[in-house]
Amino acid sequence: MNLLTLHCEAQHGKSPLDSSTINQFLSTLPGWEIKGIELCKTFRFDDYYQTMAFVNALAWIAHQEDHHPDLSVHYNRAVVHFSTHDAGGLTLNDFICAAKTEALQGRA
Repeated sequence: MNLLTLHCEAQHGKSPLDSSTINQFLSTLPGWEIKGIELCKTFRFDDYYQTMAFVNALAWIAHQEDHHPDLSVHYNRAVVHFSTHDAGGLTLNDFICAAKTEALQGRA
């Protein structure tokens, strides 16, 4: 399944993914890790300008997909956390957006 070609869908009333499916998707996303019920990664940059350019591009993707990460923005890094609050855990949407986030760095 090519996550980059998929689009997020409403998850109201849907259950989170099972651990086997999570591990399968996680294996396609280098550097991403599971922390509790979140899919997380820290992206590092040379300076604040590059960090903000990344964050702004990610904001555009999140708006297009209507699936928004929690972000922690610093001078030379951005920490990205995806989780589907409506489902109480990780859904396909989180992995779609993580793959599109990776593509911003030319890594997908």
